[in-house]
Amino acid sequence: MLTAWVSGAVVFPGLFYGLGKILKFAFRHWDDAEVVTVSERLVSAIHATICTASGITIVSSCKNVMTDSHWLVNEYMLFGSSYMATDLVAMYLSHYHIQRRQSQNSIYNSHNQQTMKAFFSKDWLLILHHLTLVLVFMPIAMFLRRGLGDFFLGCFFIAEFSTPFLCMAKILIQLGVDNTRLHIINGILLLLTFFMCRILIFPFMYWMYGRQINMPLHKVPFSLPWHCNVGNLTVLAPQLYWFYLLLKKAKRLYNKHRKVN
Repeated sequence: MLTAWVSGAVVFPGLFYGLGKILKFAFRHWDDAEVVTVSERLVSAIHATICTASGITIVSSCKNVMTDSHWLVNEYMLFGSSYMATDLVAMYLSHYHIQRRQSQNSIYNSHNQQTMKAFFSKDWLLILHHLTLVLVFMPIAMFLRRGLGDFFLGCFFIAEFSTPFLCMAKILIQLGVDNTRLHIINGILLLLTFFMCRILIFPFMYWMYGRQINMPLHKVPFSLPWHCNVGNLTVLAPQLYWFYLLLKKAKRLYNKHRKVN
């Protein structure tokens, strides 16, 4: 288990640093904000791909959704926890360099308490999401689940399937090709994968559990301990909010594209 954590602590910061160097060399006209932002997105896409592959492996291996276990669950949670820390640092650096480029505010002349406060104020929901996963979700999943429910954890891993499309959308904007057919196709795939893997995944898990115990879907929530439903709602709520934001953005882009044509 220590090996998995150390590996993550080396891989994700190393990827972020290495990709930054490569991008700075390949795109010499980019400033620090562009380099850091794209590096962050690429690392996020790589992490999401590994996470999704791990989830598919776990889910496909668990025939009994409650009792079957897979060694990859704990190993990947430790490996992936380092990504969360790396991504928080990358998000802050991206925020800092973007604001430094766009603003004449003197607080962005150096890293300080005010720049940190501005970052927390702007991205508090994403920060809370990362911290909750590492400080709440991971300890519960590793030490309090008594070896049960690896199938459901695998489903949560699969929820990352939409992340590469989100990262690609922002990279395409960065490259200035956001008015192309590629960006439109990527946007459609983002909406579909987000809805399927971050929202529909919850009724799917309830349905699979109900099938296991021969119970119809609508009765499953009432058969579970209250904290299971509350935990799922806590994770689902920000997904619904983010999906709403994605729909709003998709509508704006559609209207803009229609006006151009």
